[in-house]
Amino acid sequence: MPIQALPESLVNQIAAGEVVERPASVVKELVENALDAGARRIAVEVEQGGTRLIRVRDDGGGIPAAELPLALASHATSKIASLDDLEHVASLGFRGEALPSIASVARLRITSATADADHATAIEEDGQTAPAAHPTGTTVEVRDLFHNVPARRRFLRTERTEYGHIEKTLRRLALGRFDVDFRLTHNGKPTGHWPAAVEATELERRIGAAFGTGFVEHALRIDHAGAGLQLSGWIAQPTFSRSQADLQEFFVNGRAIRDRLVTHAVRQAYADVLYHGRQPAFALYLAIDPAQVDVNVHPAKQEVRFRESRLVHEFLRRTVEEALQTPRGERADAPSPKAAASLVSGSEAGDHRPMPSRQNRMALPVSEQMAGYAALHPTSGAAADAAVAAPSAEAGVDAAEARAETPPPLGFARAQIRDVYIVAENEQGLVLVDMHAAHERVTYERLKSGHASGRIRSQPLLVPHDMAVSRGEADAAEAHGEAFASLGFEVDRAGPERLTVRCVPTLLADGDIEALVRDVLADLQTLGSSERLQEAINGVLSTMACHGSVRAGRTLTREEMDGLLRAMERTERADQCNHGRPTWIQLGMQDLDRLFLRGR
Repeated sequence: MPIQALPESLVNQIAAGEVVERPASVVKELVENALDAGARRIAVEVEQGGTRLIRVRDDGGGIPAAELPLALASHATSKIASLDDLEHVASLGFRGEALPSIASVARLRITSATADADHATAIEEDGQTAPAAHPTGTTVEVRDLFHNVPARRRFLRTERTEYGHIEKTLRRLALGRFDVDFRLTHNGKPTGHWPAAVEATELERRIGAAFGTGFVEHALRIDHAGAGLQLSGWIAQPTFSRSQADLQEFFVNGRAIRDRLVTHAVRQAYADVLYHGRQPAFALYLAIDPAQVDVNVHPAKQEVRFRESRLVHEFLRRTVEEALQTPRGERADAPSPKAAASLVSGSEAGDHRPMPSRQNRMALPVSEQMAGYAALHPTSGAAADAAVAAPSAEAGVDAAEARAETPPPLGFARAQIRDVYIVAENEQGLVLVDMHAAHERVTYERLKSGHASGRIRSQPLLVPHDMAVSRGEADAAEAHGEAFASLGFEVDRAGPERLTVRCVPTLLADGDIEALVRDVLADLQTLGSSERLQEAINGVLSTMACHGSVRAGRTLTREEMDGLLRAMERTERADQCNHGRPTWIQLGMQDLDRLFLRGR
């Protein structure tokens, strides 16, 4: 066939193949347009899962009658006008192809009115306009989706499935804009309402409507700024982990995205506290200069590209990690028995018992956080460390004197059960501690702190290790020579497709050197940095901590048990052991009363 220009209708249908995958795609595009128009109330009505009708009504600024025909023209938009605008996109839409694409595969009608117009104007997909009655704002009706593309229609699922995708899409959009009221109706019946939220309780109510109340009760609030970035939102405690990544939402300047860099950063932040095979839950919002993020990299705008990807990755990882590592002495929340059990059993049910309010204090150094507490409780200082590291009858302060004071967060020890669990009493009620898991975390964090205080030590290999690599890997090793050196490696290029490893980190000298070098290379090529080495070192330190911790079956004195509790309160990530298991649970007085049917 000769080269020829495609008809405009076919061009729009090809574009629709990228933009309009299913009815939920139409809802996404229309609601994003409404948000860009300044809407504060958006109502979405669908029939038969969106295949028969999708109607989106908003109270935004409206479209002037003279511009309505342009709204249906390809690549016509009011959101950008120059390359500079494209590099600073702050709106959700900007390409000007959604409406013409939808019009090419459905029957479209737009009715809109501006505040200064005498009346509204309606336009059909054929471009015909007529006066209409409508308040300020816009209503877009999409009927008989894919009526002229039967092959596409056959790929649609059942009405229930398609409606489920619409509800999920609108829920994500509602999570991105708390200041907007969203309503959803299916087949004439109201099925969803997300009221506008401003106050903290309203924000948590909307999060709870999307993620469940269990998430809110186990969530830590984040609000941190630095390096021109701001991260806010909620992350769930590790005890509220999931078997799948179904409660993970991330927004960049209000745009919901899926990004491997973001997922990798958050997973690394949870690496030391998450039970194996589990997924974290979070709703996070990143504010960044629009010039530092490219949103024009995906047809459906579901992915972005960060200009300073390494900076963003480190900012996300450190912020989430610091929120998770807040010492127990500075937090009032407690893992519940149900949450701890669900972590191991795989159940998705979280504990729905109300928890005290939580706010991370990552801006305050740990030393300052604990200064006031150490003055009141001498056992929280060096004596407690000694009691845990080398338990003895002389460790800690006088038990009677300590118990006369206000109970600290984890309380005072009362007994030991079968030389495995510590029973303590605090202001809330009963605390149960797995002494080996708790001491393992305390020891592990001390080993990591000690290792981090000095440089990574290298050990020369008696016989240099030669390894075959691809040309790309060899180029990367040569380009990142300084990065390898900072990690304790000495790697030389021995040929176009060969490397020679001469030095490795001392702690990893007995490990699989070749596999580690390849993993580090992969990270350097993808992210510009690598955490593989630290992960490997942490694995060695974790094993050392496990072998160096008190074992089940060992009887501890009261002072030794109190010393362990005080050390837990000062230790980062003390809620979980090195393998992600919970180290303690709280049984409040209400829980105990319920067990014994008191008050009935």
